Amino acid sequence: MKIEQIYTGCLAQGAYYITSNGEAAIIDPLRETEPYMDRLEKDGGKLKYIFETHFHADFVSGHLDLSKKTGAPIVYGPTAKPDFEFIAATDGQIFEIGNIKIKVLHTPGHTMESTSYLLIDADGKDHAIFSGDTLFIGDVGRPDLAQKAASMTQEELAATLFHSLRNKIMTLNDDVVVYPAHGAGSACGKNMSKETVSTIGEQKMTNYALRANMTEAEFIKEVTDGLLPPPAYFGMNVAMNKSGIESFESVFNNGMQAINSAEFESVAEETGALILDTRNNEIFAKGYIPQSINIGINGDFAPWVGALIGDVKQPILLVTEIGMEEETVTRLSRVGFDNLIGHLKNGFEAWTKAGFEIDSVNRITVEQFENEIKTSQSKVIDVRKESEYEAEHVDEAYSRPLSAINEWVKDIDPKEHFYLHCAGGYRSMMAASILQARGYRNFSEIEGGFNAIAKTTVPKTDFVCQSKVLKV
Repeated sequence: MKIEQIYTGCLAQGAYYITSNGEAAIIDPLRETEPYMDRLEKDGGKLKYIFETHFHADFVSGHLDLSKKTGAPIVYGPTAKPDFEFIAATDGQIFEIGNIKIKVLHTPGHTMESTSYLLIDADGKDHAIFSGDTLFIGDVGRPDLAQKAASMTQEELAATLFHSLRNKIMTLNDDVVVYPAHGAGSACGKNMSKETVSTIGEQKMTNYALRANMTEAEFIKEVTDGLLPPPAYFGMNVAMNKSGIESFESVFNNGMQAINSAEFESVAEETGALILDTRNNEIFAKGYIPQSINIGINGDFAPWVGALIGDVKQPILLVTEIGMEEETVTRLSRVGFDNLIGHLKNGFEAWTKAGFEIDSVNRITVEQFENEIKTSQSKVIDVRKESEYEAEHVDEAYSRPLSAINEWVKDIDPKEHFYLHCAGGYRSMMAASILQARGYRNFSEIEGGFNAIAKTTVPKTDFVCQSKVLKV
C-alpha cells in the first residue's frame, strides 16, 4: 500500500494517490490529469475509482477528464447530484482497491454532500481518514458556503457539522492518520495549520473545534465567528464541478496561442478581454500595457485571480515572463478561468520593441516615503489583511484589504494624493494596477511594503485600533 499526498501550494490543496496490489484510487484530483496519469504509468497500475469528497468551491476538479482517460468511475457520497454519470455511494459502503478498502463516511456540514473516506489496510485496521473539507489540521470546514443550495442557515449547517465530527470522525482511534483537502492559506477555513498531515489523537488535543465537552452551541458560535466573505468565484467553481467542464487540453491549447504585438491590442478591444500581466511586481511597475491588471505568478496567484477578477467567463489575454505561459494557463484552469484567448508572443519586450504605448506605476522607495511622510498630509492606505494591520501598522493608516477593493475604491478622492502599501509589494501592485485601470493616478506605491517600513523611523502603532473610514 502506498499513499501519496500531492500538495499544490498555490491553492493549499491536497489530492491523494493511493495504490495497492496493482490498483489505484485518486481523491480530489486537480484539473490537469498529467500528474496522475504519469504515476499510473510509472506504477503500471489501473485506476479503479476517483473519489470526490464534495463539490469543491475553490478549484475545478479533474474528475471528468481523468474518468474519460482511464474509465474509472467517479464516486460521490450521499445526496450529491452532479449532471454526469457517477456512483452515488451510501454511508458505510465499502470499495476495494487491491488489498485495502475504502469506507464511505457521510459527514455533512461543510456542504450537505460532504463525505470522508476511511482507508482500512490489508490487516483490517483503520489506517487513515481522507477528510476533505470536513476536518482540517487545526480547523474544520466553514459552514457558510452551501447555505443557498442546502436551504439552511450557516448555524444549521454548523450544527450538522458538529454531529458529523462527533459521530463519525472523533469516534475513530487516535492513531488514525488525518489527510485533509486543504492547509493554511485556503479560504475554505479560517484557522488551518501549516501542517498537512496529523492524527485523530493530535487533533483532539489541539483543534479548537474538537475540544472535549464542547457543546453544540459553543461549536456553532466559534466556527461561525469571524468568517470572511467567500471569494466571488467560489459559487462558479461549484457549478462547474457539478455540471461538467471543457477539457483541460482544450483550455490549455487556447491559452497557449501566441498573439503578436500588432494583433494583441486589437484582439483586446474586439473581445473586451482583460489583460492579465503575471510578471513580478518590480518588473511590472517599470512598464506595462495600459489597462493591464498585475497578479504575479510567483505568489498566491490562482486564489487572487479568483478573488479579484471574480467572473470565470471573463475573456483573458495574458502577458507573462517568457517560458511561464504553460504554468500560467494551468493555474488559471485550476480555478475555472477557461476563457483564455492567448498570450503576448515573445512577452512584454516584444511590445516595447514594436513601439507600442506603455504605462508605469509611481513606485517610491521606503526612504522616499520616510522623508515625505514627515511633512505630508497624504493618507496611507494599507491593503494587507485586517489581522496584519491590527498586529502593527503605520500611524493613522487606513486598513483597506485588497480583497475588498471593489467596495472601498469608490471612497477614494481622485484629487487627493495617498500612499499605498502591503507587506512586501505583491498585493499593493495588484491594487495599484486596478486603481490605474479605473483612472486613479493620485498615489505613490511603496516599494518593499510594511516589511521595509518596519525598519524605518516612520511612526507605527502595534495594537488593535478601529479602522478609519475614507472620506469621499
